[in-house]
Amino acid sequence: MNSSIREIRSARPEDREPVLAFCKNTWSWGDYIEYQWDNWLHNPNGQLFVATLDGQPVGIVFILMITAQDAWLQGLRVDPQFRRQGLAEELNNAALLEAMQRGATYARLLIESDNAPSIRVAERILMRKVAGFSLLTATPQLNTLRASQERTQLATSADMDDIIDYLNVSNIFPLSGGLYYTGWIAYPITATLLESKINAQQVYLLRRWNRLDGLAIAEIRTERQGPQLSIGYIDGTAIEPISLIAYDLRRQLPALHADSIRAYVPDIMLLREALTGVEYEWDGSFFYTYERGLK
Repeated sequence: MNSSIREIRSARPEDREPVLAFCKNTWSWGDYIEYQWDNWLHNPNGQLFVATLDGQPVGIVFILMITAQDAWLQGLRVDPQFRRQGLAEELNNAALLEAMQRGATYARLLIESDNAPSIRVAERILMRKVAGFSLLTATPQLNTLRASQERTQLATSADMDDIIDYLNVSNIFPLSGGLYYTGWIAYPITATLLESKINAQQVYLLRRWNRLDGLAIAEIRTERQGPQLSIGYIDGTAIEPISLIAYDLRRQLPALHADSIRAYVPDIMLLREALTGVEYEWDGSFFYTYERGLK
């Protein structure tokens, strides 16, 4: 097989079925590639690459420019029959080159914590772990109703300076890598992102004792299982305000016309306990975000 002709090239429509054939058993439930294929193939902000051996597709990766400076790698797959031949590294290198050509100064990707082969590949292309998170979920039904409960309020542009000052001294912000997650993609939390989220009414503030005591950035997403509130960043001066924010967002689900919550929670035990204490559920999994500077 070492004499086979290897190529990394842009994906073509006719690659779909051969690729889906080796992706169908990625997880016990299958894979999401079939739902993303058309979008990835035609997305002007990204590039879908295919690895071939003797013309046969045996691997893929997708690179997406999520901002003018930030690239996101996802969907790395290699046919199980052709692993341990360097194809994953070659695919990632092609994606990184594409990112640099598009002006990216950073590239990031996500790996489940127990995926040792993917972690080794990331480290070989000089990526470093910058953050980790647990994924927690919740439904609108609250088993314990609280008679007295502080409520969050939506941020306005007048709150921007307070939010930036808060994040600058936050203990959680650096542990999260300064990242906001949505749709399994990590976005740097910048003034530009905050402004857009405030304008979209997706920043929730908890004010107590005449100060900002915590905040969350969350948005409604339409998932295959229905509308879902995705909490991509949550922060508080202590565990109590984090629990209060998480509880209040869960309380608001019916008004938001969402069926459930998905919360990306920094990999800190006290934060997980803050959410599980208000009936969020955690399945025990962890995910790591890796990053590499490109300049």
